[in-house]
Amino acid sequence: MENMVDSSFDSLQKIYKDKKVFLTGHTGFKGSWMLKTLSILGAEVKGYALEPHTQNDLFCLIQGNQICDSVIADLRDKKRLEEELVSFQPDFVFHLAAQPLVRLSYEIPAETFEVNAIGTANVLDAVRLLEKPCSVVLITTDKVYRNNEWLYPYRENDRLGGYDPYSASKACTELVIDSYRNSFFNSNNYNQHQKGIAVGRAGNVIGGGDWSKDRLIPDIARAFAIEKPVVIRNPQSVRPWQHVLEPVIGYLLLGANLSDKPLQFSQAYNFGPQLSDALPVEEMLQLAIQSWGKGEYIVEQLEGQPHEAGLLKLDISKAIAELRWQPKMNAQQAVSMTMDWYSEFNTNKNNIVDFTKTQINSFLNE
Repeated sequence: MENMVDSSFDSLQKIYKDKKVFLTGHTGFKGSWMLKTLSILGAEVKGYALEPHTQNDLFCLIQGNQICDSVIADLRDKKRLEEELVSFQPDFVFHLAAQPLVRLSYEIPAETFEVNAIGTANVLDAVRLLEKPCSVVLITTDKVYRNNEWLYPYRENDRLGGYDPYSASKACTELVIDSYRNSFFNSNNYNQHQKGIAVGRAGNVIGGGDWSKDRLIPDIARAFAIEKPVVIRNPQSVRPWQHVLEPVIGYLLLGANLSDKPLQFSQAYNFGPQLSDALPVEEMLQLAIQSWGKGEYIVEQLEGQPHEAGLLKLDISKAIAELRWQPKMNAQQAVSMTMDWYSEFNTNKNNIVDFTKTQINSFLNE
């Protein structure tokens, strides 16, 4: 255990510099932060994802096309996915691509299951064709747990489930991963397949460059930019909020340890904030107003809204003990760093590439 990788810049750079990383979902919010971080660490990245929605998507703002080989394609295109992954011969695979929105999953439930569960099976089928060692980190969510709305934080061995189509699709994804790990990447046969298969489950992430619909921070950023009040639906809903760089570094740390000790780390890990930072929506909004310097909000109780979990907390003691990972920031610092990004975007958009890089470097060097 003494030679374990830590989350410092130097330690991660030793692992990822000049390594080939296949990153799905690289045009998304979390994927773009992952891409930029890998680029700073000196990795050679090939991305596989759908087209970014707008020119304000973080991928476009950080000039993602210039820092990776970007393949615009669908996870459900099995043949294309296999061709792109196998031809690249990656050392690492990070699978972030997904349909990630709870409320949208009520509108496109079958597609949500197809993208999240079958899409992951397609990634793992492609990995099966690789005839070389490879470390694979598959990203699901904190919402894979059967949510009993209790105060007790969920641990990695708790029962999986899901009320809404998004949460259920991610629980299905975990069953897919478990089946592939047992059937094709069994640790008893590691010398034959040479693949480490791990899972990262993260809480609600915030950070600059998120423009998703029906997410708290993007709603706040849009409203503040035009000096309108923020409309919130569920002020008392408690979530494990964290800055996006916390799980991104957690995934990289998991990947690094997986490549070193695949038999030991081929399992699931939660990445979330300290329990004291699992805060209600209204409190997060007040922190954002404090950071921004001004702002107002209104609570809108609408009838007939789709069900969303009210209380969700994660137990991160396993990642702390086994990976030596832990959150670097509390909720206030995470909100402040996020609102600083949106403020920079509003006042000096041309500087956002450098600003994003500076935020990553300062986080890595803390």
